[in-house]
Amino acid sequence: MFNKKAKPYTELLGKTNRIVEGTIIKGDIISTADFRLDGELIGNFQSTGKLVIGPSGSIIGDIICNNADIEGKFNGNIQVTEVLNVKSKASIHGEVTVGKLSVEPGADFSASCVMKINVKKLYITDGQENKQTKTN
Repeated sequence: MFNKKAKPYTELLGKTNRIVEGTIIKGDIISTADFRLDGELIGNFQSTGKLVIGPSGSIIGDIICNNADIEGKFNGNIQVTEVLNVKSKASIHGEVTVGKLSVEPGADFSASCVMKINVKKLYITDGQENKQTKTN
């Protein structure tokens, strides 16, 4: 009656990569899965998934992703094809290109911002970024 099939460990956690607080990465990260960063990245980040920068996380470099929630610090250029959520404790400096933008009161949003009507889909292949215009 209560026999449930055991799920694989990766399914229980979801397919989210995590970089924990106290970790510093110097270099580029390319991922097709969602990503949570509570450490520090000095370099570029690309993903076809969602990026979450936690309250202790920081990125100095460029970001390309589908969705992003930023609660930590970011300095550079960011391109989010769908929704960028900037939390109240976030600090963003640089250039922002988004489909939709949400900024909570209290956030430090010191960036130029462009909202794109024609959202572009990103395809990552072997570390090379390919853009394709989405048609409706």
